[in-house]
Amino acid sequence: MNQIVLFTFLGAAVLLGLWWAVLRLSRRPLKIQVVLKKQHYVQACAQLAVMVYWGAYWHQIHSYAYLIAAQLVFAYAFDLLLGWTRRGAYTLGFAPFPVIFSINLFLWFKPDWFYLQFVMVALGLAGKDLIRWNREGRQVHIFNPSSFPLAVFSLALLATGATDITFGQNIASTQFYPPQMYLALFLIGLPAQFLFGVASMTMSAAVSLFLFSRLYFAATGVYFFYDSYIPISVFLGMHLLFNDPSTSPRTELGRILYGMLYGLSTAVLYRTLGMAGMPTFYDKLIQVPLLNLSVKGIDRFSNWLGSSAAVATRRRNLAYMGAWSAAFIVLSVTGGLGDHHPGQWLPFWRKACQEGKPYACPYVADVTSAYCERGSGWACNEAGLLDIALSRSGEDPRRLDPGTAADPLRRGCELGFAAACGNLNALIHHTGRFAASPPTIDDFPIILRGSKGPVREHDPAALYALACREGWPNTCAPELARERGAQ
Repeated sequence: MNQIVLFTFLGAAVLLGLWWAVLRLSRRPLKIQVVLKKQHYVQACAQLAVMVYWGAYWHQIHSYAYLIAAQLVFAYAFDLLLGWTRRGAYTLGFAPFPVIFSINLFLWFKPDWFYLQFVMVALGLAGKDLIRWNREGRQVHIFNPSSFPLAVFSLALLATGATDITFGQNIASTQFYPPQMYLALFLIGLPAQFLFGVASMTMSAAVSLFLFSRLYFAATGVYFFYDSYIPISVFLGMHLLFNDPSTSPRTELGRILYGMLYGLSTAVLYRTLGMAGMPTFYDKLIQVPLLNLSVKGIDRFSNWLGSSAAVATRRRNLAYMGAWSAAFIVLSVTGGLGDHHPGQWLPFWRKACQEGKPYACPYVADVTSAYCERGSGWACNEAGLLDIALSRSGEDPRRLDPGTAADPLRRGCELGFAAACGNLNALIHHTGRFAASPPTIDDFPIILRGSKGPVREHDPAALYALACREGWPNTCAPELARERGAQ
């Protein structure tokens, strides 16, 4: 066990123990009531199902499981002590489970910073208990207890440039590894939609963001989110983060507007963060507390338009589930959702770069740089050539110095890619011409991976078949594939 994690456990135990001792010595009475709310355990089961399926393809979840269990123990103890302190009462149930699972579906701190995970949990539980307002004659919590700390810590990490102390980027990318993950999330979300009537929010969020993405593609010829119309982590947020019925609008129209605002605000945040050079995976986290604050205004606007309250009857819930199911089927059949979006593979973006499409060349430079780090000599050569081209065009403010091309070209040369050696010599001595060269069979396991994780094919013929399907030039001739597969 990491030493800092061990000290975190001991420190949390000491602080909670001291808090308990103070309450015991004060002889403050404690009343415990057991209430098992369906909303809590149904949501927890859905979140656990996502973790189990995701963990089958990203095994780091298995090594993190004991830390999730530790957060659950901490959450129960903290929540009990907070209730004992403020009201002399505690409601025992499953409430901490969806809070912990939801937080851990979107953000983990690395072991050396794990104590911040406990702080994030404490902030969510304290926010639920302390930050409240009057709504329809009742004092209720304003913020979703998992999205509130996620948003606060997201802003803090962005402000300090400390995203690298978390696994946030790994989480956002690896959630696409399991096959048919969109379908899995859709099916996992159905029970909550039936029981709590939240399908209208999920549907309006997904459809509005998809339509925006399609319109963007029609206008520019490239994909807004690069490798998908709706990123898988955003699709997860649409099912298991923003649509808590306790912190959502009460009116029918209000819930639809609320979902649209979540979907479209994701696009705004994605582009804003990207233009600022910041990690974009926070796009589905930052806005939720602001949406929670807006629900009264949304309901007032909806009432002014004549919308009625969204009464969660079985008939109503089934109607919205049917509409969302039909929309999901249409989006899946037309390629809007699924495993085979063309934007996840490099050939689409290389062609877009050659055609001068917006954002295409910087994106290709980023992808080839990542493939270079994984050991592709071809990708190193391409990354170096793109650094030189972008320094001349000024399209990417991160690549204004052509000298930065030396690093990827040098690595490509060290990996044995002859063109990279020649280009490095031309860059250093200002002689000769820069030259591209096609990838080799050794590059394919790296450059064919797309967004679905590592390529598992090793047979040359299978690699060429995969390259052909992805659109790589000069890889589809059967005789060529057979010839190279025999080498």
